[in-house]
Amino acid sequence: MKVVHTDAAPKAIGPYSQGIIVNNLFYSSGQIPLLPSGELLEGDVKEQTHQVFKNLQAVLEEAGASFETVVKATVFIKDMNQFGDINEVYGEYFSTHKPARSCVEVARLPKDVLVEIEVIALVK
Repeated sequence: MKVVHTDAAPKAIGPYSQGIIVNNLFYSSGQIPLLPSGELLEGDVKEQTHQVFKNLQAVLEEAGASFETVVKATVFIKDMNQFGDINEVYGEYFSTHKPARSCVEVARLPKDVLVEIEVIALVK
């Protein structure tokens, strides 16, 4: 088991890591729209979703994976009415490769953000 850490994504804000590699699979922690500095991006749901994907890209790259090797994504959203906007941004990052996905509306997310995404990916 290998812990993944990069300064190109926000540090964990609790007792967890940015991700873990076990055998040839990378499991990311949920990424929220924090900047690598730890500041919260206060934008709309599309802006927040883009920041989440920037964070995911950074941890995936550090793990030796990429969006093309993601096998499963889990999307947590604050308001299912925003699903269309989130899905539009999601489709920019998963346009040709489409991993399995779950999407659920939750009562509350850390720091009251609008979206959180975690992934499982094959390590190259």
